[in-house]
Amino acid sequence: MARDWGNQGRGGKLGCSYKRTTLIVCSVNIVVALFVLRYLYASLYVYSSGESPNVTKYTPDQIKKMEESVRIRRAAKPLQLVKMVKKLEKRMSTGGAVQLPHPLKQKITDEILQRLKGLNGNGTANEQKDAVESWRKEKLQEVKQVTLGNSVNSNLPAEEAGLLLKVLDSNWDVLLEQIGLWIPAEVINKEHDDKPEGQDEIEEEVLPGRPVPPECNAELHTDYAGDAVRWGLTHHKESAAECCQACLDQAKYAKPGEKKCNVWVYCPSETGCYSPDIYEHKNQECWLKYAEQPKLNFKDKYSEAYRDAHPNAPLVVPWVSVPSRRALANATRASNRSRSSLSLSPSDQLRRPGARLLSDSRSPPPHTVASLKPVLL
Repeated sequence: MARDWGNQGRGGKLGCSYKRTTLIVCSVNIVVALFVLRYLYASLYVYSSGESPNVTKYTPDQIKKMEESVRIRRAAKPLQLVKMVKKLEKRMSTGGAVQLPHPLKQKITDEILQRLKGLNGNGTANEQKDAVESWRKEKLQEVKQVTLGNSVNSNLPAEEAGLLLKVLDSNWDVLLEQIGLWIPAEVINKEHDDKPEGQDEIEEEVLPGRPVPPECNAELHTDYAGDAVRWGLTHHKESAAECCQACLDQAKYAKPGEKKCNVWVYCPSETGCYSPDIYEHKNQECWLKYAEQPKLNFKDKYSEAYRDAHPNAPLVVPWVSVPSRRALANATRASNRSRSSLSLSPSDQLRRPGARLLSDSRSPPPHTVASLKPVLL
């Protein structure tokens, strides 16, 4: 039947043989392949010849200058120095650290440890370094004598002495690293003291609690005297600011005839505050006082003579105290009056308004306190 179909194809107008079909298919494939190649070549040409905004174009003159710059840079390259460095690196890499035999390395380690044990464990870092360096110098002299063939008291073979000579002379740090010996550098801390000679330093303190208002004008390490209008043994405040406010409130709301607070004394120390009386003064005590002429008991530090007489007294005054500005003004006026009265003669003093003889029976009696005994802190 296939033969009949082939015969009909050869004889008919529309007949098609196997050979003709193969030629047609191959021709179509060749045409498609040529078309694909032409498309790829055209796209590659368009991409290569297309102008990109990021591509910089150089003029022939600029290209010529760049080529000349490259040529000058190559000519200025230190070729001899580069060759020497390469040779040195090669020599160092091939002839690096000398590797000592393990028995010899163990022997060196034992000798160094014996030298360090001679310090009895009390040597400083610098003393240990000096001891190791001393051993190295002694050993270096010994191996030099062995390598020179001199008769010395040494059991080192000549070959090991040659290796040890190189190590001790040029690779000492490498050997110390190999045997695991590391001695830290000794650090000496020196305190810089810039205070004047003979002046003791008082540590700066910060009062606990809220800040003291400006009108309180608190003075650290200060103790003022005065008559107590409120005992601090039973009058505690959380901070110096509250103690100052208590003094201001007492003076503001005092009854007629009562003494008004114009000096306050506060104990900020957690361990209590010293005072030359029979009481134990604790933290947060707030003493409210009155003084016509505020008198300073202690300031900054207790004197050496005072501490000799009072062994329990600390070095620094622990109290915080300040008189009011009005009290200070009264003290200043009283001091001025006393100085002016000393400059007058007795007859002039009698002529002054309000002046009285000391023997006058109308002069007031000395100050006494009936109910509360004043406590001078």
